[in-house]
Amino acid sequence: MFAAVSTWVYPLWKVAAGVGVALAALMVVYFVLQLIVPRTAAIAWVAAKETLAQPFFYAVLLVAAGGLLVFVYLPYYTFGEDIKFVKDMGLNWIVLWSVVLALFTASRSIADEIDGRTALTVLSKPINRIGFILGKFLGVVGPVALVFIILGALFLCSLSFKVEFEARESGGNDATAQACLDTMVQTLPGLVLALLETIVMSSIAVAISTRLPIVANLLICFSIYVLGHLMPVLVDTSVGENEIVHFVGTFLAAVLPVLDNFNIYGAISNDKIVPWSYVAWAALYSALYSTVAILLALLMFDSRDLG
Repeated sequence: MFAAVSTWVYPLWKVAAGVGVALAALMVVYFVLQLIVPRTAAIAWVAAKETLAQPFFYAVLLVAAGGLLVFVYLPYYTFGEDIKFVKDMGLNWIVLWSVVLALFTASRSIADEIDGRTALTVLSKPINRIGFILGKFLGVVGPVALVFIILGALFLCSLSFKVEFEARESGGNDATAQACLDTMVQTLPGLVLALLETIVMSSIAVAISTRLPIVANLLICFSIYVLGHLMPVLVDTSVGENEIVHFVGTFLAAVLPVLDNFNIYGAISNDKIVPWSYVAWAALYSALYSTVAILLALLMFDSRDLG
C-alpha cells in the first residue's frame, strides 16, 4: 500500500514547484507594473483584493475543486479509458467556472462602480480612463489566474492519483511514477490554453461592462462563448449559394473570437502531444484579440458620461 501511494505522490513535488513558479510570476508582473504604471497597478491591486474578499470567489473555488475531486471517482464504464473522460471533463469544468468568475468580477468591478458613481470619484484623481480600464482588466485577470493555479494544481494531482487508481482497479500492475508524471505533463498545455481562452472572455466582459449591467453581460458573453466554439461549423455552413448566410458566417468569423483554437481537449484526452509552438501561437492570438477588446472598451468608456 505504501508503494502504491508513493507512486502517485512522487511526481507531486513538481506540481508544488510549478505552483511556486506561477505565484512568483504573478508577483513579478505586479511589481513590474508598479514600477512602470503605478496608478494602473494600484487600481488592479484594489480590484483584485475586492474580488478575493467576495464570498462568491471562494464559492466558485470550492464548487470547482469539489467537482474535480468527484470526477476521479465517477464510474464512466469506458473499459479502461476513464482517464480520458477525467481529462476532458476537468479541463472544461475549470474553464466554465473561471469564465463565470471573470464575468462576475468584471461586472461588479466596472458596471457597478459606474452606476454607483464610484468610477467618477476615482477618475477625479490623477488617473485617466485608459489607466482605469487597464487596471480593472488586470484586476479581473489576476484572481482568475490565481484560480487557475489552484485548480490546475488540484487537477494535475487528481490525474496522478487517477492513473494509479485505474491501474489498481483493473487488477494489473501498479502504475509507475513516470506514468503519473507523463499524464500530468501531457495535460499541462490544455491548462495553459484554457487560461488563454478565459483571458479572451475576460477582455470581452470588461468591454461589455463599460455599457451594460451584469445580466446583459452574462447573456452576451454566454452567446459569444457558444458561437466562438461553433465558429468552424458556422464558417463551413456558410459556404454555399446563399449569399446572406455566407455573409453572416464570414462576418461572425471576423468579429467573434475563434475559441475553438483553444479547445484541444479531445486531443489531450486521447493522449496526443500538443506542441508548445501551438500554445505560443494561441497565446499570440489571445493577446491580439484581448488588445482589440480592451481598445473597444476604452472607446465605449471614453464616450460615456459618468456624471
